[in-house]
Amino acid sequence: MATKIHDTFIDLERGTPGWFTWSARLLPAGLLAQFLSAGTALFQDGALWGVHAGFGGVLAIPALVLVGGALSVSRLRGFGWWAGLVFLLYLVQVVLAAGSKPLPLSFHPFNGALLLTASLVLLAKVERRRAQPVTLHTQ
Repeated sequence: MATKIHDTFIDLERGTPGWFTWSARLLPAGLLAQFLSAGTALFQDGALWGVHAGFGGVLAIPALVLVGGALSVSRLRGFGWWAGLVFLLYLVQVVLAAGSKPLPLSFHPFNGALLLTASLVLLAKVERRRAQPVTLHTQ
């Protein structure tokens, strides 16, 4: 009986690209900074809301890198579901921040928590891939 290799463990000998790993690390750190800046802005006359909004836009970069990498690099396709979920939650976060009428702004912090959770799961999966022993096939 052949054993199936977990889809995030494909081509371990080729490694995990640094740009993908760093994006997976930067996104949750940036989201934590978003929570901290929003919390601080509540108590400082709203002075940090501009920082919060600007930095939220910058977080599009790691979100795009993760979903783009998962869709375009074959050995990263196992991350596609989580990277896609993270990107979708990011898009919802932007729509909520824009104050769209279908969903009230009060869902913005809740979706932010979902986004942070999904990004941490994705990071755990990336780090799990990196921790796998590499066995080189010699003939």
